[in-house]
Amino acid sequence: MFSSRLNWRLAVTPLARLLDHKRSRGEEILDLTESNPTAAGLVYPADRILPALADARLLRYEPSPLGLAAARSAISQYYAGCVPPERILATASTSEGYAFLFKLLCDPGDEVLVPRPSYPLFEFLAGLDSVRIVHYPLAYYGTWEIDFDALEKSVTERTRAVVVVNPNNPTGSFLKRDELVHLTALCRDRGLAIISDEVFSDYAWAEDPRRVRSLVAAEDVLTFSLSGLSKVAGLPQLKLGWIVVNGPATQRAQALESLELIADTYLSVGTPVQWAAAALLDARNEIQTQITERVRANSAYLAAQIGPGSPWRLLLVEGGWYATIEAPRIRSEEEWALTLLADDHVLVQPGFFFDFETEAFLVVSLLPRPEIFQEGVRRIFLHAV
Repeated sequence: MFSSRLNWRLAVTPLARLLDHKRSRGEEILDLTESNPTAAGLVYPADRILPALADARLLRYEPSPLGLAAARSAISQYYAGCVPPERILATASTSEGYAFLFKLLCDPGDEVLVPRPSYPLFEFLAGLDSVRIVHYPLAYYGTWEIDFDALEKSVTERTRAVVVVNPNNPTGSFLKRDELVHLTALCRDRGLAIISDEVFSDYAWAEDPRRVRSLVAAEDVLTFSLSGLSKVAGLPQLKLGWIVVNGPATQRAQALESLELIADTYLSVGTPVQWAAAALLDARNEIQTQITERVRANSAYLAAQIGPGSPWRLLLVEGGWYATIEAPRIRSEEEWALTLLADDHVLVQPGFFFDFETEAFLVVSLLPRPEIFQEGVRRIFLHAV
């Protein structure tokens, strides 16, 4: 009766089952997976956000498939005016942005290449559009790098696009300039588009001249840069994302025309958040400063707990909100996550949630309140080998 697109294996994991059991008993959990900024004890500038959502103009419905001119202008200003509003499409979220791009670029059964490790939502988003996900590996040699040999071997006649997550979630690694040169050449030669997920790009921890912060200036191949208020302003509940369309003029124009048609079919972006976009983006610095200070402080505390000769290892993070810990291989990462939750009331995510290919990695959010984060980390490292 139901679509095969929904044939996902959604069995409850042992970790989820244990977490539900503990919460049903009222046990206090130190949640080191918390990634919701509105639940992390940040102070939001309510005096700026709330009036913006009371704009009288939101009482009138003026459907605009690409997004209201005022919202697109505000997003253009976020990019310091280097992206004209005419190349911006407003969406209800980055997830919707992916859905639009899969519809634009792919027929059923076509393929999109995505990095591994990375965010696990890709499989679900692609599956809903009957698109097949093919992974290409990121390799870790003290820093994360694209394995271009594997990437090139993954390209088939059904491949339509390559996704880069910049910086990656959860590795926190940025695309480097030499990698972009290689990637651009590959995509130009094979007729592929680039989809650049840049939701965490404002959260680089240090400057690095080798790094590519955004692909909004790409010209050689058709490129789509995605972002949104969820991370840029720490406001996931105010559903506004966007796609910046880049690349050769003819392809760019064709893509925008088709995206406008797709968006016109849904008209999903709410009017209030579009009129509020300028004020919300203006307020982002107050929120970003708090998030940046939080993740840097938590990261520094985490690194300080791993001394010389420790069986634990912290992988290099360049930006974003997450950190990856390599655990002693006396247990699988699932066993580590279950042990920490069962014995220490600490919740972490095992690496296989993010498609890490080897054992044993634990992923933690750097966003929790410092007192929660520090106590959780302290309990993790009480486990000696």
